[in-house]
Amino acid sequence: MQRLLTPMIFLSLLLAGAIFGFFYAWICSTMWGLDTLEPNTAIAAMNAMNISVRNGVFMPAFFGTPVVLLITGAVAFLASQRKVAILILGAGLVYIIGAFIPTASVNVPMNIALEAYSEMLPTAQAQEIWNAYSPRWQFWNTLRTIAASITLMLVGVALYVLPRRA
Repeated sequence: MQRLLTPMIFLSLLLAGAIFGFFYAWICSTMWGLDTLEPNTAIAAMNAMNISVRNGVFMPAFFGTPVVLLITGAVAFLASQRKVAILILGAGLVYIIGAFIPTASVNVPMNIALEAYSEMLPTAQAQEIWNAYSPRWQFWNTLRTIAASITLMLVGVALYVLPRRA
């Protein structure tokens, strides 16, 4: 089990970093950019991105992260690395509660609801829809980004405290 643990922690680190980076990019550029657009254009662009994200590159990071974290935590326990196991399982719990559940229960349903607006709307109506959507979506995205950053940090700490072989 000990030989499997280090590669599993690195895989956990890679997945946690990938999903953190994905959520973070929405905070520091994507949503701010969309907010500067004419509202019909912002809605259309967001709808296009939400459709395009359903792919084989994103899905392993989003769905694989909690699975790999839980498996890595179990491997750490079996390898008698209690501190590492607690850190990794804690990372999994933070990710599931703070990133996975909000995404599935808030961000995705908001995205699906926005897809109903696929036709051009009067500007005032489009602005009202975007103004109701963007701040709320960004709030929940910020929450999941913070959770993903804590997940990444916990995995990094687990790697740091993992005893080195001589």
